[in-house]
Amino acid sequence: MLPGKDFHVMTIAIVGLGYVGLPLCLQFARCGVPVLGLDIDQAKTDAINAGHSYIRHIDAARIAELVLAGSFSASTEFARVREVAAVLICVPTPLKRNREPDLSYVLQTGQAIAPYLQRGTLVVLESTTYPGTTEDELRAVLESGSGLRAGTDFHLAYSPEREDPGNPASQVAEIPKVVGGYTPACQAAAMELYGRVIRTLVPVANCRTAEATKLLENIFRSVNIALVNELKGVYGAMDIDIWEVIAAAKTKPFGFMPFYPGPGLGGHCIPIDPFYLSWKARQFGQETRFVELAGEVNTAMPQRVVDQVELALKSRQKTLRGSRVLVLGLAYKAEVDDDRESPSYRLMDLLDDVGASVAYHDPYVPVIRPSRMHAHWAGTGSVPWDQKTLASFDAVLIATAHDAMNRQELAAWASLIVDTRNAMAAVTVVPGQVWKA
Repeated sequence: MLPGKDFHVMTIAIVGLGYVGLPLCLQFARCGVPVLGLDIDQAKTDAINAGHSYIRHIDAARIAELVLAGSFSASTEFARVREVAAVLICVPTPLKRNREPDLSYVLQTGQAIAPYLQRGTLVVLESTTYPGTTEDELRAVLESGSGLRAGTDFHLAYSPEREDPGNPASQVAEIPKVVGGYTPACQAAAMELYGRVIRTLVPVANCRTAEATKLLENIFRSVNIALVNELKGVYGAMDIDIWEVIAAAKTKPFGFMPFYPGPGLGGHCIPIDPFYLSWKARQFGQETRFVELAGEVNTAMPQRVVDQVELALKSRQKTLRGSRVLVLGLAYKAEVDDDRESPSYRLMDLLDDVGASVAYHDPYVPVIRPSRMHAHWAGTGSVPWDQKTLASFDAVLIATAHDAMNRQELAAWASLIVDTRNAMAAVTVVPGQVWKA
């Protein structure tokens, strides 16, 4: 336990109130650990303090109950770090335009909290990153700004997030938590904290091992998704349905795990994490050819999908240029409102580049928010879901298959559907109406 501090009564701070940080706040607060949520976005902190939710799958009532009980509050004042026993950092780790790691959010957070660190405070990074970030870059910023030493004056650890947005079976308390400390004492402090709210803890040798664990988890998914994406094209050329192949293969009770093709990778982890490892590996003179090949296959998927849209339109004696195309689903996965790194944006860009008239429908993303990567789409709104609207498009491209999108209505209203998710498999359609991509 932290010297002179008790997590039962001392507040912890969680920096970053997004898809990872907010659920973690709620879990700690529910378990009797008072939580101060910190974020630079005033709109988010105001919403929390008013008992509102800005994330679709998080119930506002859960937030309001904890705020009313005094166990959860939010602020933009990082000076309040001096009040807490631990600081958990859950901020984005994106890529720069040249596909190099962007640690600016992590390091800026470190600079913001360092002047207010107290002796005995625990700092844990949860953001996905390459091995060495916690012990090298973050530690240097914290020590420089605080005048304290990690492992001597304050505790430092890494524990990767394992949030699965939109999955009702994914509960923070039930997902085993990997924990790596800068020193054995740092590890013990982090284990003490997480042990209050997580059922199973998985201690590893150090921060680097914990960072590498998170990368392996997501690279595993990236590589296997690339495999089925590649096989989709191979089997398609042989007139074999990849979805039927996967359904048959997964009946094997051992040695096989199903992965599914799609229009490209989305979300904040899987499209990004392999490049973090590749960049770091080069510093050690190592190549990650297998990992990079998977990245190339997945990155190429949006163009392959657009090519299928073009072929589908040609079957109707239409060209992609000048055609009206509706992209269904802007979120990167079904049943969430998270559009970070969504392949739908790349699809829309490619369609727009060749002269198609592009629109989108997503019940969970009513208006495209400003962002660094897709500023040109900011302010664009989701078109209505009705017969007149859907019938007005030359092609409808299913990029994300939300349950709210009625498949029967889609089949009845749309003349041509290009399906990247096998969403129309169980729906009766007119021959030639649905193209799989």
